Amino acid sequence: MAIQWFPGHMTSARKKAEETMEHIDVVIEVLDARVPAASHNPMIEEMRNFRQRPKLKILNKADLADPQVTQAWLNYFNAQPDTKAVALSCKKPGDAKKIPGLCKQLAPHRGTPLKPLRMLIMGIPNVGKSTLMNALLNRRAAKVGDEPAVTKSQQRFELDDTANITDTPGMMWPKIEYEADGYLLAASHAIGRNAVIDEDVAAFLGNVLIAAYPDLINTRFKLDAMKLEVKQMDGIDLLEAIAKRRAYKRNDGLWDMERTAMALLTDYRSGAIGRVSLESPQSRAEMISRVKAEMAAKQAEQAAKLAAKEAAKQAASEPQSNVDDAVTHNPVQE
Repeated sequence: MAIQWFPGHMTSARKKAEETMEHIDVVIEVLDARVPAASHNPMIEEMRNFRQRPKLKILNKADLADPQVTQAWLNYFNAQPDTKAVALSCKKPGDAKKIPGLCKQLAPHRGTPLKPLRMLIMGIPNVGKSTLMNALLNRRAAKVGDEPAVTKSQQRFELDDTANITDTPGMMWPKIEYEADGYLLAASHAIGRNAVIDEDVAAFLGNVLIAAYPDLINTRFKLDAMKLEVKQMDGIDLLEAIAKRRAYKRNDGLWDMERTAMALLTDYRSGAIGRVSLESPQSRAEMISRVKAEMAAKQAEQAAKLAAKEAAKQAASEPQSNVDDAVTHNPVQE
């Protein structure tokens, strides 16, 4: 099932961001370090390219992500033009304080009382933009919540007489192109729960974790004590094993899969499972290649069916034409 989520206030938020971008120097895009590509909003790239603004990509929550995979993403993003990428945790004030200096490097002509450095923070919901703002300002100025889309309007703040920063609401885009991205975002809590089925998201997450981090899964849930081989499981098997391991049962005696799903999602989101990344540059490229191949095969199949249908239609009409000709030129009638 494809996941889509685009609350109404995001349309006006996009329009306001487009207007603001005309008057800023650097775009700060906050990404989730565990899913950097999936958490990138393509609308931001469209607006940035139109205005020709340099970009600082912040891979936030790096303390929860796999360090080796994060480094691969940094190499990938830093190879792009007009882009600087850094990995940090916005919950660490020392990390956040580095950001104005990094933006200054991207816009060296700004950063004085006469020409203050103007920064714009953008990103999808729940990646840590408001936490970053509060760390930069040393006070709780931006609303922070555990649910996506807490911030509903832009907020502008003066850092000092040489720099100011504008925080924008978390913005999704109208249609998520790749089905896997919807699940990656839902697992990472960037999409509201009203748009997803937790059990489906947890099963998808389980498949990813089993493939990439079976040892961490086994350590967290102690499945070897049940003589279970994690590598032989799929996401549904994992949820059932966790339910049995933790004795999550409903009143009717069945295993409580909803509770189990939330347990797995919560452990991933909090880092209790360990430092994991759900996508790498390589896995991202492989996923896109696979989806494109599947789409091409589907289009070819549809084209073949259409051609067969047209051929059958043509074949059905030919005998009737012959009969008509025979009646028209019957020697007896003539």
